[in-house]
Amino acid sequence: MLWRVLRRFGQKLVRRRTIQPGMADTRFARCLSTLDLVALGVGSTLGAGVYVLAGEVAKDKAGPSIVICFLVAALSSVLAGLCYAEFGARVPRSGSAYLYSYVTVGELWAFTTGWNLILSYVIGTASVARAWSSAFDNLIGNHISQILQGSISLRIPHVLADYPDFFALCLVLLLTGLLALGASESALVTKVFTAVNLLVLGFVIISGFIKGDLHNWKLTEEDYKRAVADLNDTYSFGPLGSGGFMPFGISGLLRGAATCFYAFVGFDCIATTGEEAQNPQRSIPLGIVISLFVCFLAYFGVSSALTLMMPYYHLQPESPLPEAFLYVGWAPARYVVAVGSLCALSTSLLGSMFPMPRVMYAMAEDGLLFRFLAQIHSGTHTPIIATVISGTIAALMAFLFELSDLVDLMSIGTLLAYSLVSVCVLILRYQPGQETKIEDYDMEMEEDGGPEGENLTLQKIFCPHNSIPTPLSGRVVYVCSSLLALLLSGLCLVLAQWPIPLLSGDPTWVAVVVLLLVFITGITGVIWRQPQSSTPLNFKVPALPLIPILSIFVNVYLMMQMTAGTWARFGVWMLIGFVIYFGYGIRHSVEEIKSRKPPLKSRARILDLDLSGSYTP
Repeated sequence: MLWRVLRRFGQKLVRRRTIQPGMADTRFARCLSTLDLVALGVGSTLGAGVYVLAGEVAKDKAGPSIVICFLVAALSSVLAGLCYAEFGARVPRSGSAYLYSYVTVGELWAFTTGWNLILSYVIGTASVARAWSSAFDNLIGNHISQILQGSISLRIPHVLADYPDFFALCLVLLLTGLLALGASESALVTKVFTAVNLLVLGFVIISGFIKGDLHNWKLTEEDYKRAVADLNDTYSFGPLGSGGFMPFGISGLLRGAATCFYAFVGFDCIATTGEEAQNPQRSIPLGIVISLFVCFLAYFGVSSALTLMMPYYHLQPESPLPEAFLYVGWAPARYVVAVGSLCALSTSLLGSMFPMPRVMYAMAEDGLLFRFLAQIHSGTHTPIIATVISGTIAALMAFLFELSDLVDLMSIGTLLAYSLVSVCVLILRYQPGQETKIEDYDMEMEEDGGPEGENLTLQKIFCPHNSIPTPLSGRVVYVCSSLLALLLSGLCLVLAQWPIPLLSGDPTWVAVVVLLLVFITGITGVIWRQPQSSTPLNFKVPALPLIPILSIFVNVYLMMQMTAGTWARFGVWMLIGFVIYFGYGIRHSVEEIKSRKPPLKSRARILDLDLSGSYTP
């Protein structure tokens, strides 16, 4: 009896989202074009970091080789971007990584993903709003902060900010109202600000190539000594390293690339537009790929211009571009840079706020969050309640709280979503599609070997006879992918936390890494030998299973570098989420309600969402 209860409970945790054929209608307005999605992706990804990050990384991590850092970071981001693009073509609905996880790895992982995405978007919105307020305050001589600090002080270390930021509060509430008006209106604003941002970046890049000096990529110790001899109060000096194009070596380049990776975070907001894009199966993959390419060109161009205009050891991490223009004698250009920076912050803010209510809506519609969050306004066709509540929470956080200690939580949520989407692509491509009839997930998990009575043998694992996936081969990939995720997590943990004994040749740690690599290689080979689905899609990730596995490795490795304090805060947030899930979501889930209904003959026709084909609007 106890075993049966535990088994039923476990099945609830791993049950997957199902949908009946023909459930293609949406309550949203399909009004977003491919250009709208590209603008949304570029605006969200190409935030104010492009005006700051290049100087920070170039000064003491990579020097002129920062251009290579951005190339490596872009290639790493493309791994996740390709996985999102395939899912955008396969599952064109709201929910992004939450929904992708739900249809593939089950309800508990889906809730975990969605809950962390909400946290990421809320903290991202609040922190960008604070940055916008700070940048504007800086332009007018810091008068706002000085007045508020002198009259209203809130300072509680690591909890409340120095002063309540009324400007950030009003800004978030204003944009919340804009988002509530409709997707097309917010898309128009995003396009305008993104266009201005790109024009400013184009000006920066062209100016850098005009005023730049190629010698700044070949600096020597003599140049450094000469600069020190001419030292004045205008410029501070960073380390020289070894000089040249790569002054801090390969290790500096890799550390710089790890930092630059976060510059490409944000494109995933495109995946939440599945029910608002006019042609989601085409627009979402195109939007993701094009936006990543545009962002790479911008980061590559700005970092090249910056390091050509000014020696890397002179760069000012807080305001590298204004200082670089001052260095070359174009001081008035700082105002152009300021306009571009504010536009970039505006689009980044909209990019954080746009997907937030849509993830909440998707979770509420599935019953995992409170139902009232799934209300759609009949006039604007937006999730009005979710938009207002999420915007209000973000506005209050920007108004009151110290956010610097919470920013790393954004990274955990985003990297977890990237990892799960890669796992989902790996699993789904090897599942039966339209070539075979699919039964309900509960039937698939029975121990009878599947509908055809297949038995698992070594020959079927390493040399399967079928050229199309079967339920058995699909389960083999499902289990292997789970093992692979565990092994990759172990490998990343060792590489991130114990690099010194590993690099020093400690036989124990070397043996552990070699053993993990052997198992990872073997399981990858098993997955590679299984037949792939030939279901036609507008976009498919190439080079399976290699690209999803590399994406999982990169994302998990970056997660393992987070501090213990960040993981502790992550644990507190997850504890709150699990209270909601086990107290409400698991009982009110749409899949739970379906399971309580008496079985019908037609139930066998319920298909796992898009495992059996692509959606046609």
